[in-house]
Amino acid sequence: MRPTAPDPTDTDAWNAYLAEGNAKQARKRVAADVLLRDPSGRVLLVNPTYKPAWDLPGGMAEANEPPEDTARRELMEELGLRVTLLGLLVVDWVAPHGPWDDQLAFVFDGGTLDEDEDEADRLRPRDDELSEAAFVTAPEAAARLRNRTRRRFEHALHALDAERPLYLRDGTPLIPS
Repeated sequence: MRPTAPDPTDTDAWNAYLAEGNAKQARKRVAADVLLRDPSGRVLLVNPTYKPAWDLPGGMAEANEPPEDTARRELMEELGLRVTLLGLLVVDWVAPHGPWDDQLAFVFDGGTLDEDEDEADRLRPRDDELSEAAFVTAPEAAARLRNRTRRRFEHALHALDAERPLYLRDGTPLIPS
């Protein structure tokens, strides 16, 4: 039998009730990346120092942080880049792998950098989590990315062209596009 929820105006009882629920519920890891292009249509990739392959810019959400805030925060911290997200491209449920539990991975549309500011040419890593950042063609990006990330990237490009987000299950759309 489920316990009756206390009156939310009883702050201590309400917080204890929520804490008990949080302790029993599953938690998901959340990642948020950005598909960002330069004026010639190349895409931004970053080379993390803590894993073996290139990646889309972005990272892991902090506790109680919305995915879109994660994407913006990570780009600012790692590249000094302030972006306006133009929408959601992909949500991918990632099955448990290696030592990791399952995860929700978001890819947002970061649009195209302004041509007049030469931002793409000046973009450099700003912390020790990245060794490089580079704008590359889509085929070159696909060749540099790990399989899981490559599938997500390719579907994000498709979602961009189709002008509608995609839901993926481990990198595969459940609903045909």
